[in-house]
Amino acid sequence: MSLENKKSNCCPKRKPQELKLVPQVSFELGARQRLLGDARLVPGGTGLVGTNRPQIPNDGESPLRKTQVKAFHMAVATVTNEDFTRFTSETGYITEAEEFGWSFVFHNQVPDYYGATEAVPGIDWWRKVEGANWRAPNGPGTEADCFMDHPVVQVSWNDARAYAAWVGGRLPTEAEWEHAARGGMGDVPFPWGEIEPDDVGCTPCNIWQGRFPKFNTRLDGYETTAPAKSFRPNGYGLYNMVGNVWEWTSDTYRIRS
Repeated sequence: MSLENKKSNCCPKRKPQELKLVPQVSFELGARQRLLGDARLVPGGTGLVGTNRPQIPNDGESPLRKTQVKAFHMAVATVTNEDFTRFTSETGYITEAEEFGWSFVFHNQVPDYYGATEAVPGIDWWRKVEGANWRAPNGPGTEADCFMDHPVVQVSWNDARAYAAWVGGRLPTEAEWEHAARGGMGDVPFPWGEIEPDDVGCTPCNIWQGRFPKFNTRLDGYETTAPAKSFRPNGYGLYNMVGNVWEWTSDTYRIRS
């Protein structure tokens, strides 16, 4: 398996930087076995991208398009902190947030002792926190918030590609992601079908319940991220294909082979 040079749905709007080189290390067979052993086959066929029922038109959700997708394997869940710890330990890789010296943290997760922080114009619930990175997701002193079975956060597109190269896979394309997320159900708005999550009793994924961005009722059981294997998997056996988004990253950091 090798890292294929295809467009990924994780690509930021800015021009992507060149993939950073991972320190030269011998390929560890266990990593390959782990990827293959914890993956599901997504059958090929006619995939659907987008929707004719857009909720946020400015996001370019429409129109619904058809595309041919070849069969591929996708990791059953997102990259966890445990996975990423092994990667950095064996390669010495330094993430971009660690190099920059800061990252964005959701406002209600910034420790009180930090004092004033700089907000992102127009979306002031994101705060610039010095020293925030995947090891300390809310800044220095918050290392205990790096739960090993939760998805890794504070990683960039380049970081995700480097991990994918090390483990022997690559990031999925947008078409592959949507095809996998639908779980074989066709033109549905959610991986589980048509029923929309709410703030009353329908909690099939980890999202915000309550008054955003001030108050989260945590009806789904989680205030921030949930373990990578939470809730019911979709028709292809893949967990958390939507939701579980936190910090300056998302669950799109999943590997395919």
